[in-house]
Amino acid sequence: MNLHKTKIDWATHTWNPVTGCLHDCEYCYARRFISRFAPHACERPSEPIKKLDGLSCYQIDHPARLVDECGEYVRSTPYPKGFEPMLSTYTLGYPAKRKIPSRIFVSSMGDLFGAWVPDAWIEQVFEAAKAAPQHKYLFLTKNSERYYALARGGKLPGDKNFWYGTTVTNKYLAWKWCDEHLMPKAWNTFLSVEPMMEDIVDFLERGCPPDWLIVGAMTGPGSKDHQPRREWVERLVNYARERDIPLFMKGNLKAVWGDDLIQEYPHELL
Repeated sequence: MNLHKTKIDWATHTWNPVTGCLHDCEYCYARRFISRFAPHACERPSEPIKKLDGLSCYQIDHPARLVDECGEYVRSTPYPKGFEPMLSTYTLGYPAKRKIPSRIFVSSMGDLFGAWVPDAWIEQVFEAAKAAPQHKYLFLTKNSERYYALARGGKLPGDKNFWYGTTVTNKYLAWKWCDEHLMPKAWNTFLSVEPMMEDIVDFLERGCPPDWLIVGAMTGPGSKDHQPRREWVERLVNYARERDIPLFMKGNLKAVWGDDLIQEYPHELL
C-alpha cells in the first residue's frame, strides 16, 4: 500500500489511501486484484474493522492481521473487507516520504470520488497530496458529478499539479466537465477512454475539450470479444489533433493500432 512503481503506462507510481468501489463494472481489474489478498473463507481479521455510521465504508489505521479458525496468525492484508470502500489512514503520509518527483495515480484500487465516499476522506487525501507538492497527482473517477459538488463547495483544489480525470468507456457515461457554464476551466482535466467500448467522438464534441486524452483497450477475461475498432481510435486521434490535445495510447492498443503508438503528455506532466 506504499507508493508503488506501476506498469500503468501513463503514471510512475500508484498510491491507494482509499480502496474499493461500488460501481460493479464487469471488466474491473482492481476487483480481481484485491480478491487475491482479501480474507479467505478460513480467515478473519484479528480485531474488528471500524465501519462508518450509516455507510458501507470502513477505516483502518494499520494493515489488518488475519487469523485462522483457531485464532492463530496467518498473514497481514491491507484489504480486510475485500473490495468494500475503505480508508487506510496509515498510507496518508506516503507521498511526503518520497522525495523524487513522481507522476502518481491516486486510488488505482478504487474510486476516490464515488458517491459513497465521505467528503472528509477526500479532503484528507487532498491535504496529504498538498503536503508533498513535488509530485503530480492524477485522480480518476466514473462519478465526475462529485467534482462539481466539491467545486461548488470550495473543496476542489485548483493546484497545478492536480489533474482530474474521468473514465468514459461509451457515450452513455456522461462527462460532467463538458459544460463550461457549470465548471469554468480552472482545473486540469483529462479523459481516460479505457476500455474503449464504442465510438465516442460525437459525444465529446458536445462540450469543452479536456487537457489530455488517454485511450486503451479492455484487458482480462472476456476482453477478446470487446476490442475497439481501429476507426473509433482514428476518429479520437483526429479529434485530439484538431484541438491540439495531447493523446496517450496505452500499450494494450498495439493489436488495434500497431507498434507506432502515440504516447504524448501535456507539458505540465513531463
